[in-house]
Amino acid sequence: MSKYWRRYADIELERSLNAFGAVLIEGPKWCGKTTTAEQASGSVLYLQDPDRRAEFSAILKTKPSILLEGDSPRLIDEWQLTTELWDAIRFQIDQRRQKGLFILTGSTSVDESRIQHSGAGRIRRMRMGTLSLAESGDSSCEVFLEDMLEQKDVSGHSDLTIEKLARLIVRGGWPESIGAEDDVVREQISGYCDTLVHSDIQTVDGRRRNPDTMVGILRSISRNISTSIADTKIVADILEKDNYSVHANTVKDYLNALRRLFVLEDLPAWSPKVRSRTTVRTSDTRHLCDPALACHFLGASWRTLLEDFNTFGLLFESLAIRDLRTYASVLGGRIYHYRDSDNLECDAVIVFPDGSWGAMEVKLGSGMVEEAASNLIRLRGKVDTDRHALKFLAVVTGTEFAYRREDGVYVVPLGCLAARGL
Repeated sequence: MSKYWRRYADIELERSLNAFGAVLIEGPKWCGKTTTAEQASGSVLYLQDPDRRAEFSAILKTKPSILLEGDSPRLIDEWQLTTELWDAIRFQIDQRRQKGLFILTGSTSVDESRIQHSGAGRIRRMRMGTLSLAESGDSSCEVFLEDMLEQKDVSGHSDLTIEKLARLIVRGGWPESIGAEDDVVREQISGYCDTLVHSDIQTVDGRRRNPDTMVGILRSISRNISTSIADTKIVADILEKDNYSVHANTVKDYLNALRRLFVLEDLPAWSPKVRSRTTVRTSDTRHLCDPALACHFLGASWRTLLEDFNTFGLLFESLAIRDLRTYASVLGGRIYHYRDSDNLECDAVIVFPDGSWGAMEVKLGSGMVEEAASNLIRLRGKVDTDRHALKFLAVVTGTEFAYRREDGVYVVPLGCLAARGL
């Protein structure tokens, strides 16, 4: 049996099972949802089992509740294959009035019209991604996000060189890729992407889509990763770089399919109350669920990243956003980006449940730390901190040392960062 990587999702899952009748774990394929759910489950129903498909179908037509019998929490793997179970689960929760009865996993979001009730108050939705550097053992975990929230002094040392960071970006955070040789990882991700564009994109909602068009759109997103490129600009980018035309409506449809597969994870804009007349921009920043996918569609290796530091920097930002989503989520935080009409930008703003916030700029090298810190201080001056309590400002880097500057801005290598609990 392969090693189980302890996840922050384990913490979220335990907490959610204590509060809700069921928990739905959603996320991209192969990220470890089922394995994580199995650690907490008392019994399992694998709906993908081809030997039992006919049996499951017959039971669903007569008495769906039979499939829900078993020790709690009962894991229903890939529940979206039989959406009839959703309402049966909700009904059981209402009848039994207990917590932690079911765990559901899903690699595809479901059209809400296919279920009668939302499950509000009964079923908690929980997002899971690929492994962060803390979870894969690549972060020293010397600086916790909570340390900055509590405004403590920090210190730490990352042994992730530029070469190691390039390798980590290309490798990605899929559990099966951790510790594998470069050529094995390359084959794994290539196979993942081939399945995505030739199979998953067709089966997500039963609509036929052109694999070549899908590749062109994913390649355009990858070229513009960590930027706010609009759908119409993707059309223009494909025409300019790949020399063929795609209709804007086609791009919109394919992007929606990627969202339903949890492959496209755009970062929404933060719109706080500001003190000035500045207009806050509302366009999302483009990110894939893991920067390794962007590397694949760009044909980039860790060596070629070292020859193109502009692309390297954008992919490093996407790597940081991937990890920050995980660290913020275990604290109940949501992550956004900020941009306004004065061209002031901030790569990541974490908003916590009490409305407080922390802002982070992501910079690969040390040469941009001063400018990044200055931008963060400008942002602090614009936001109405009486309405939005500021907790911290930080520059997340690819450098070695973690420390707190005299102006209060933290400088933290991504290779030192983590959240508590692992």
